[in-house]
Amino acid sequence: MPFFRTDHWRSAILHAPLDVLLTREHWDDVPVTLLPSDGDHRFLADPFGFWRDDTLYVFVEAFDYRDAKGVIDVLVYDQSFTLQERFRALEAPWHLSYPYVFEHDGVMYMLPEASGSGRLTLYRATQFPLGWEVVPEFDFPQAAVDATPLFHEGRWWLFWNPPGTKEERQSVLALSTAEHLYGPWQDLGVIHQDRAGARPGGTPVVVADGVILPVQDCRGTYGRGIRLLEIEGLGCESVRVVPQKHVAIPRALKARYPDGMHTLSAVGEVTLLDVKHVGLGPKRDLMNLRRKLFGR
Repeated sequence: MPFFRTDHWRSAILHAPLDVLLTREHWDDVPVTLLPSDGDHRFLADPFGFWRDDTLYVFVEAFDYRDAKGVIDVLVYDQSFTLQERFRALEAPWHLSYPYVFEHDGVMYMLPEASGSGRLTLYRATQFPLGWEVVPEFDFPQAAVDATPLFHEGRWWLFWNPPGTKEERQSVLALSTAEHLYGPWQDLGVIHQDRAGARPGGTPVVVADGVILPVQDCRGTYGRGIRLLEIEGLGCESVRVVPQKHVAIPRALKARYPDGMHTLSAVGEVTLLDVKHVGLGPKRDLMNLRRKLFGR
């Protein structure tokens, strides 16, 4: 990306279930509610959500280019999709993003992207939505980018991206499996490699022939768009990956955010997504130089 050109992401709520959206040719007539803009040099991306007591909790990566480190915030919406409150949910010494939240056996979990820590860490809620603790029993042997769990056919499956070179981070899909959420996890290796769509990008949807997994199209730019992969044969001797269509940005968002989409997540009767435009903005090196020269 040219110097001083940066990604400006905006998250939104689509007012239709993801499984229904996947059957439609386009989403141009689906009502949209935008999450708030965070202003210059900051954005909210990677939205994942959970309904509880008629309240929608939307967890996002909150990123500020001035320190180049993401944290996890939660936005609280009522039934009419009016924003009520916003809180800091999770922060660490390293970058956090992709806050995949889910419930299992009555317990809320979060599995955020935190590959800068050198490991994959599972958190469980001690006081949802703001209290989280590390699950020390979680046994995944290496770091993973945008890890996406699914309980299917009596087992846990984890789609993930190896934190290797830039090319690998944008083009490789690996799969692991376990009998229990905490593991131990068995690495099944790389199941798909394609810059046009491999890195996980949202909630898996179980369909008649297998699982539909949203993945990122990273041709030309990170997060250029979302592509759908059909994953067949989970639980069999071999897993087959069948690339499906690329998802078009809804017309209501495309005019202002035409340059990318990299998260598509299901939350009950609505769907969360993020879109971007590429524009001018501060790079981390520029901001560090500014602080050294001017003390701010």
